[in-house]
Amino acid sequence: MFPLTRRRFITQVPLAAGALAFGNSRASIAQSEKAVVEIAHGRLCGRRENGVAVFKGIPYGGRISGHRRFLAPSAVQPWKGVREAHRLGPPSIQPAHRTYGIDEPAADEECLVLNVWTPALDDGKRPVMFYNHGGGYTSGSGGSVAQDGANLARLFDVVVVQSNHRLGLLGFLYLDDVAGESYAGSGNRGVLDIVQALVWVHDNIRQFGGDPDNVMIFGESGGGGKTSCLFAMPAAAPYFHKASIESGPGVRMADPKVAAETTWMLFKELELTAGNWRRLLDVPAADLLAAQLRLQQKTAHTRLKRTLWSSAASLGEFGPVVDGKALPTHPFDPVAPEISRFKPLMVGWNEDEFTFFAMVAGDTEALQLDQAALLKRVEAEYGPVAGRIISTYRRTRPQASASAIYVAIRSMDFSGVGSLEIANKKAGQMGAPAFLYQFGYQSEYKIPGTEYALGACHAMDILFKFANVVPPPSETLEKGWPGNRPQRFAAARNMAGMWTTFARCGKPAAQGQPEWPAYTLTGRPSMRIDHLCEVYYDRYKEEREMWEEVSQQLRNEQP
Repeated sequence: MFPLTRRRFITQVPLAAGALAFGNSRASIAQSEKAVVEIAHGRLCGRRENGVAVFKGIPYGGRISGHRRFLAPSAVQPWKGVREAHRLGPPSIQPAHRTYGIDEPAADEECLVLNVWTPALDDGKRPVMFYNHGGGYTSGSGGSVAQDGANLARLFDVVVVQSNHRLGLLGFLYLDDVAGESYAGSGNRGVLDIVQALVWVHDNIRQFGGDPDNVMIFGESGGGGKTSCLFAMPAAAPYFHKASIESGPGVRMADPKVAAETTWMLFKELELTAGNWRRLLDVPAADLLAAQLRLQQKTAHTRLKRTLWSSAASLGEFGPVVDGKALPTHPFDPVAPEISRFKPLMVGWNEDEFTFFAMVAGDTEALQLDQAALLKRVEAEYGPVAGRIISTYRRTRPQASASAIYVAIRSMDFSGVGSLEIANKKAGQMGAPAFLYQFGYQSEYKIPGTEYALGACHAMDILFKFANVVPPPSETLEKGWPGNRPQRFAAARNMAGMWTTFARCGKPAAQGQPEWPAYTLTGRPSMRIDHLCEVYYDRYKEEREMWEEVSQQLRNEQP
């Protein structure tokens, strides 16, 4: 593992300290003061710091452990007096060091809490930006310092909400075939928890200065997959009005047959049967996590590196399931969901997604390829279409090195193909508009062990869209992911401006940047987001056409 990991970088950045994202100097950190609000269940005491009232660890659902494991949460019980909301609540059960939070308590099965950032506790009817955290479907939390909502709230006059919810097998174990009607929806419980949090927003956000009739859901990576599901879920439909799917295009989710097979594999791992499955309710959560990790390890050899419709859990993994009830169909296959036809959508990816994965995996070889090594890798991963893929990229990027071509291929596979598919299907509905983007700010930070720059890697956009690219306070941070070029501040201003404008009115825009046209099947416009943004028309035409032709062949070979 490299000395600078994703966790080490993010947890070093004091984004929650109230630093202004834009400007020539850091904001002075004012002493916090109490902020009290009354909601349906009682009074909450948060903190006001640097013009933002922050409330953390607010319960939005009741018990989900013991005899309520795998069920919908019980109701939140009202409390007497004033409940403190100064500290983050526990994340869902998951492997250690995966949440990227500071001063976050240990993971716990009772994790249904959320955080709110607001400029004022008034009747301001501000747009609400509800963020779904990344980490796939097995890790992460709403407490990550990179996605701290203070700067968005203060600089753009919005209300930001983030939730914790069940992950891994606690959130996505498919029990419909063995446990009866009471457990229907167990394979989507983690996303249904988010629905419960959206209901809480609908019922309470007015007290925080937010507008329950103007809620945007958005999420990156696994959060993009969750957002894709919410876009297609009847239970979620009344509680949001627009969405953004970022570096996690959930075109398809797990088939119930695959999910059921994973359940039986887990039963075998724990020596359970259909007749005694209820023993699952008594297994300590730590033991369930250990079994989940063993199962993922045992089935790792069955999974291909290519994704093409990333977000669908494979055999031995846990994620949302097309159960015909909570999630009636695949989110964007064969078509975009009719239930969200008249809701605007943003969708896109980062140009260099793959450099993140190469960095955290220690795969320095991928970033130092010659042409022979490139061919060997692509043949191993894409089989009979490898030659077609490489020849296409050599034509479209004649000056690119072998490693740059490999990064482009894997990045497009990971998020680009699915994002384009979602944009195509949403535009084909002739309903509310879709807006396609590529995040392109190029960090000059060199990946350790190589001379290859990080570029616009996976997860880099989080700091930018949350306006959390702060002036580096130390030598250490000057060597962080966004690099040290001053243009990063303008890129962050543009991205945060576009996201908050979309939240406010359904059309993204940033001051001084080109107008962002809605995506169509004729012009296929997209916005490249950087310090100077640019609109492209059918930007990846030849590459797109190639992927459309080979994708079905590759999908038919998927185990």
